[in-house]
Amino acid sequence: VCAVSLPSIPKTRVRAVPDVTTVLDPLEEVYRALTLGVRDYVRKNGFTRAMIGLSGGVDSALTAVLAVDALGADNVWGLFMPSPYTSQDSHDDVAELGKRLGISVRTIPITTMFDTYRRALAETFEGRAPDTTEENIQARIRGNLLMAFSNKFGHLVLTTGNKSEMSVGYATLYGDMAGGFAVIKDVPKTMVYDLARLRNLRGTTPVIPKRTLDRPPTAELRPNQKDEDSLPPYEILDPILQAYVEEDRSLEEIVEAGYERATVARVMTMVDGSEYKRRQAPIGIKITHRALGKDRRMPITNGYRNS
Repeated sequence: VCAVSLPSIPKTRVRAVPDVTTVLDPLEEVYRALTLGVRDYVRKNGFTRAMIGLSGGVDSALTAVLAVDALGADNVWGLFMPSPYTSQDSHDDVAELGKRLGISVRTIPITTMFDTYRRALAETFEGRAPDTTEENIQARIRGNLLMAFSNKFGHLVLTTGNKSEMSVGYATLYGDMAGGFAVIKDVPKTMVYDLARLRNLRGTTPVIPKRTLDRPPTAELRPNQKDEDSLPPYEILDPILQAYVEEDRSLEEIVEAGYERATVARVMTMVDGSEYKRRQAPIGIKITHRALGKDRRMPITNGYRNS
């Protein structure tokens, strides 16, 4: 038997130092997750470029910036489709956003197409006041144009609806919901603003124009329209939605938290009645505790609420 000589153990042991991982700010973590989600989905599904309908609002601006950060400016196209109700501010902000991002922005006015629809329907609609019908026609014209570009050039259309809008159904089927991937569908409106401001802190020049962040949100589908004409202020809406959609809180529990009963009841009714829209929405990126879709699937036929 041969003697085995073992190496001596040093009196002072050297301990392995674990890798130090930088803890990201939660908002920065969300931004990076959204960027990664866009890059992965586009590339792993055989696309190279993306198309976005630009409106001059913060949702489409943030979606465009995320797409550029994920894919590069050369691989992102913007399409601006002004109507008779599109403000000059929107014209200017879209042009400025495209310039700062370095993306190609094409402009196709939809006024002539919209007028053609109205003339074709004038006799049938005679005696009925304009309403959301005419608003939705504009959104659907835009959806058709975006999908035409997608078919012709092979771009993936990124939709721009946020979680607040999708929760209460403030979106148009086959209109602004038309597309292949919903980038910010799980991002509440208030967080959309936070993410946009966070991104503007990078570099020497903010990429999203200040006016886009400062002016009241509007769909610009009728004269002087504001989101708050149809919805509670987002500072009130988003906490109610978080309580109801993500935390399963009851009407009484949300009211006890300090919100008006009528407002809470109205929001809950809007959420319940919009399930059919959400079932037809494109898939998107999950960043909250409970996303709309697989995380929260409610009956489309919801008359049980009144039973």
